[in-house]
Amino acid sequence: MQSRIITLCFAACLAAMPFACQKPEQPLPLGQIEKDYDRPLPPGQFALRKLTDTSMYPKFGDGWYRAKGLGLREAVQHSIDYLGAPSSKKYFPIGPISHEKVVESLTLFIDVLDQANSPQALDDLIRQNFDVYISVGYDNDGTVLFTGYYSPIFDGSLTPTEQFRYPLYRLPPEIQKDENGEVVGGPWQTRQEIEQSHMLDGQEIAWVGDRFEAYVVTVQGSGFIRLPDGTLHEIGYAGHNGHEYTPIGRMLVADGKIDRHRLSLAAMIRHFKQYPQDLDQYLYQNKRYVFFQDSKGGPYGCLGKPVTSFHSLATDKDIFPRAALTFLDTRIPQESGSKMQTYRSFALDQDRGAAIRAPGRCDIYMGVGDAAGQRAGFTYSEGKLYYLFAKDGITTAEPLAAGEVDGGGRIEPDLGRRR
Repeated sequence: MQSRIITLCFAACLAAMPFACQKPEQPLPLGQIEKDYDRPLPPGQFALRKLTDTSMYPKFGDGWYRAKGLGLREAVQHSIDYLGAPSSKKYFPIGPISHEKVVESLTLFIDVLDQANSPQALDDLIRQNFDVYISVGYDNDGTVLFTGYYSPIFDGSLTPTEQFRYPLYRLPPEIQKDENGEVVGGPWQTRQEIEQSHMLDGQEIAWVGDRFEAYVVTVQGSGFIRLPDGTLHEIGYAGHNGHEYTPIGRMLVADGKIDRHRLSLAAMIRHFKQYPQDLDQYLYQNKRYVFFQDSKGGPYGCLGKPVTSFHSLATDKDIFPRAALTFLDTRIPQESGSKMQTYRSFALDQDRGAAIRAPGRCDIYMGVGDAAGQRAGFTYSEGKLYYLFAKDGITTAEPLAAGEVDGGGRIEPDLGRRR
């Protein structure tokens, strides 16, 4: 169930990467090199802190324009569908948050969306009906590093050809998984052993034309293969070999192969095209290998439900409540390039990542293809991550009192209306 799409924080990710859909690597911002965003949560501490001072709340109204689209409602419904399965209850309670509380909060939020007819109305309804929690962040002061991931499209084939000769493999039948998707009996063969022994010949699911691209797919955990006839064939996460993920981006920087401020997926691709002799040295240091299965209707997150562009997040599922409603306050690149802009929006916690293993990390899913990948690759900003839970005793949104709604008030959207 731990499928995942691609993270274009490949530099941050190939340098500290997430899971099912992992990402490309990113340059570390100046002045932030020493910040330990991957600092683990202290034993016994809950990853969320309830805000009792409403002046600390973000501007929920800034998310109104994006909230009125179908994408957010679809993402909420995916979470509701997931929580409707009895198996989802085993992950709760997490801290003080119960399974029932998350379900109540999602249905309440749909009610709020139906009532909110302006940014101000949405802000007022959230404040009136929800308790607001904030991630403690890496510093216990709420600072979270936001990165981006996406679903890549690679040219390839379902049969080997002279052009497409680097295989991607199905999950070997001898690998048994427990209920959490972990390999039973400990780690299986390493990446190097798998690739050099040809032990999985006959279990290929697809071939691509570049060895580093094949590596990227096995780090990302899912993607789309553009076949020679132009059709797209979707492959999804089926499992892994049980080894820990090791990022190679920082190794390239440490060895002087790539300048620290220019570390990106594109820079890594260029390096390995120019110096293919380096592939063995670096790729094999990441022993983790992801296997695939044919997939349709995705990409899927670790909940086994589709992820939605800009409305699905990857977080550490050991410390955050899965499927829950969140609100982001950070910065992401504009659609047209790398220029950053304020981004405040609602999203659902529906995925996880191999490198997203702490309260100071969060990954935003940004869609399919090169444009989404480019945007995800430039997403590397601090911000705040909030979780919204229905106040005790509230199951349907209490309407605003007369005079509370500023019908004429407008908040300019950060990204413009999505059509």
